[in-house]
Amino acid sequence: MELITYKKFNDAALANQLAEVLQRHQINYNIVEEATLFNPTFYTDETAKDYAVKISADEFLKVDELLKAEESKSVDATDNDHYLYSFTNDELTDLIAKPDEWSQFDNLLAVKILKERGIYITDQAIAQLTLKRLNELKQPEKPQNTWIVLGYLFAISGGILGAFIGWHLYIHKKTLPNGEQVYGYNESDRAHGRIIFYFSIMILILLIIVKILLIN
Repeated sequence: MELITYKKFNDAALANQLAEVLQRHQINYNIVEEATLFNPTFYTDETAKDYAVKISADEFLKVDELLKAEESKSVDATDNDHYLYSFTNDELTDLIAKPDEWSQFDNLLAVKILKERGIYITDQAIAQLTLKRLNELKQPEKPQNTWIVLGYLFAISGGILGAFIGWHLYIHKKTLPNGEQVYGYNESDRAHGRIIFYFSIMILILLIIVKILLIN
């Protein structure tokens, strides 16, 4: 079964902490070290690393509940000197509405703090916020005009980079917090990506043929 990214961390220790929970509950996983950004120059920045913990998409909601149960005890024992206590009510609500940007611990603590302030957020309200967030995350990234122009330029020059950029624009998918995968770019950008990819391959093949003919 295919494993897809559940969480990304910029610290290997945090990824390993999640891995320990998955091991205890016998959930199949894998940790993959990867670059933080798409970089068509292939330049490797050793400091810009993410550690992606991958599990089956079918396990996403189950793991959410496991982490919620794991963190509940820690939340109950948290003192009011935690930095989240300095957040305003609106900031805490925004945190709860974006669980993909915060840890399960932070999310639960935000609910607790609001409750202590007399603001009760029901499970139904959280579900509605989660659904709204999912719909926001489903939206494609902003138009990739710069990458499209670069892709065509590299394609015309016969560079492999053109094919790489085109392929990325065409097939790139992002994983939603519920495990669903959607294309990262809009249909227009994906169409350009496909054209760039095949055009790059065609130019590359023509250049190879020309070189062979010149040698002979």
